[in-house]
Amino acid sequence: MNGAESLVRSLIAGGVEACFTNPGTSEIHLVAALDREPEIRCVLGLFEGVVTGAADGYARMAEKPACTLLHLGPGLGNGIANLHNASRARVPMVNLVGQHATYHLPHDTPLSSDIEAIARPYSKWLRTSQAASEVGRDVAAAIAAARTAPGQIATLIVPADVSWSQGGAVASLPALHIPPLPSTASIDHAAAMLCSGSGTAILLSGNALYGEGLITAGRIASATGAKLFAPYPITRLQRGAGFPRVDRVQYVLEQGIEQFKEFRRLILVGAQPPVAYFAYPGKSSSFTSPECEIHTLANPGEDYVGALDALATTLSIHGNQLATENADRPSMPSGEITLPGLAAAVGAILPEGAIVVDESMTSGRGLTAATKGAPAHDWLANTGGSIGIGLPLAVGAAVARPSRKVLCLSADGSGMYTLQALWTMARESLNVTTVVFANRDYAVLKREFSYLGIGSPGTRALDMFEIGRPNLDWVQLAKGLGVPGTRVHSLEAFGKALQAGLAGEGPTLIEVPL
Repeated sequence: MNGAESLVRSLIAGGVEACFTNPGTSEIHLVAALDREPEIRCVLGLFEGVVTGAADGYARMAEKPACTLLHLGPGLGNGIANLHNASRARVPMVNLVGQHATYHLPHDTPLSSDIEAIARPYSKWLRTSQAASEVGRDVAAAIAAARTAPGQIATLIVPADVSWSQGGAVASLPALHIPPLPSTASIDHAAAMLCSGSGTAILLSGNALYGEGLITAGRIASATGAKLFAPYPITRLQRGAGFPRVDRVQYVLEQGIEQFKEFRRLILVGAQPPVAYFAYPGKSSSFTSPECEIHTLANPGEDYVGALDALATTLSIHGNQLATENADRPSMPSGEITLPGLAAAVGAILPEGAIVVDESMTSGRGLTAATKGAPAHDWLANTGGSIGIGLPLAVGAAVARPSRKVLCLSADGSGMYTLQALWTMARESLNVTTVVFANRDYAVLKREFSYLGIGSPGTRALDMFEIGRPNLDWVQLAKGLGVPGTRVHSLEAFGKALQAGLAGEGPTLIEVPL
């Protein structure tokens, strides 16, 4: 058994079922080993940013790591932007990165680079395998590291001669780290805050936003009058009719300050205090008032669900007391395309069990309000602010949950970063309906320019913000990548196209000119 074979078999032993790939010459023996092991589904991306973004989406929905297969330092470098997003999402991921054969490295050939230096900023665990006899053990350790709560990125660099040399051995997954509960003092203090009678907010993250954690948080909120919040950069939020109401923290500074002005107590569960994405001259970055007491119930890496259970027990919250969103859809709108109308149409049509991938920062701000009473669904968003996550995230979510419909809501500017993901959707026949809001702008940058109080952008500045001249033709782009598309010019046409896309099999795209 060579090193590559032992690595792949150790991946299987560790529960890895999907590998998102863009390999090269140094990874050929890994490709050959994967070719012989059908237990791992291999999904090709035409750009490494698609590969890393898809592995992120897979992890969010599967709650376990996929692996990526990347070519040397440049391939890893191409995937860094979405590794940044994945690190902020705190998802489990194992990167496999090829390296030149060890005896070839002194030749300093054109593709040589310091792969560990490229990987280090976004890898909580990092190792270069030294021998075929060790690589199976190394990848098992990488899986265990990736699955360390709340989830993290592990990168294993595999020299080509380690892959092709004999002497490999399959390794079992080591014991996984069990996240600890917060201290009793931390739980008691959170309980006292909730019993104080003052306005209290609870800001949730990770698995406190879906499943058992969300239900327990909802019971605590129902019993105490606290309000639940999710960060603006949502990793995954389970929402809709029958689930507790969770408000998303606003993006805009003034709106965030208004949102939190009533609260004098804030409890954090795996989250950071809410602040603005950027600094602005003469303005505070914090959304909370100086008088607000902020307490961390559970730090990242601690047991969020267990912490909420312990808090509910301390508060003597039992039974089924739980206030949930009502099943209340908007009416299907008609007429000219407007942003409120588009949001209402999504709320009216969204099917039960859908996975919504949202990277429509400017055009999609009304979507969460319009869909709060839709049937139960999951909402995924950009966690690190590096644009180009939406389409790859949808690929990974669809691979992880093939029986569910995925609705990807993307701006045209961010979509162009990783439009190659459409090809992967077509290749894999993924159930993804992509809506592109084509405003032909980096619209958020226009807003930021005006927000800084330096006047209106001139012609040269506008040329850095506007992406028309020529206009992007998303229908033709999608067609060229194998995805059928349509362009709509009314809310009736949008509704009809959205219903057809979500009812069909395989990918489709809807361009909405704005």
